[in-house]
Amino acid sequence: MHSKIDKNPNDKQGTGVRAEEQISFVQLRDVSEDEIMSHMSDPRVAEHMPLLTFKWDKDALVKFIAAKEECWRRDGLGHWAILYQGTYVGWGGFQKEGSEWDFGLVLKPECFGLGQKITKKALVFAKADSRIPFITFLLPLSRTKTAALKRLGAKFIEEIELEGAVFKKYKLDTA
Repeated sequence: MHSKIDKNPNDKQGTGVRAEEQISFVQLRDVSEDEIMSHMSDPRVAEHMPLLTFKWDKDALVKFIAAKEECWRRDGLGHWAILYQGTYVGWGGFQKEGSEWDFGLVLKPECFGLGQKITKKALVFAKADSRIPFITFLLPLSRTKTAALKRLGAKFIEEIELEGAVFKKYKLDTA
């Protein structure tokens, strides 16, 4: 149940409910396959995903969901489908990369403005998990606006190469 808030400056939809309260995390398999395939086939999404070098089809979707569910099984944490007001807006979450926990977020282009609010809600999970003293963010070089990430307290660490693509790596302490 959502709690009502009077004159909330974050309430751009006029519902009286904070945006963070309208965000929910569900399993990827709980979202329509067509919805995810449409999202991931959008060239505006691919623009910021240098590792997306293949056609996003049913086979790619099945492999993607299986890989993300394996992370949940192995690590107890992983990626979610993200809903805003009950509607799919993208996916994201945590994935263990070696000894570090990386946070990734892939939103539909029309939902990019929700990134900070979704990230803040996801950080609640990281801060509550004693296995996660910090998280990392890997941003493709196409992502030039980093002020929101810095406002969260993330610090630039280095540029790294991953599967032939260069990313800017940021770190955020969660303790």
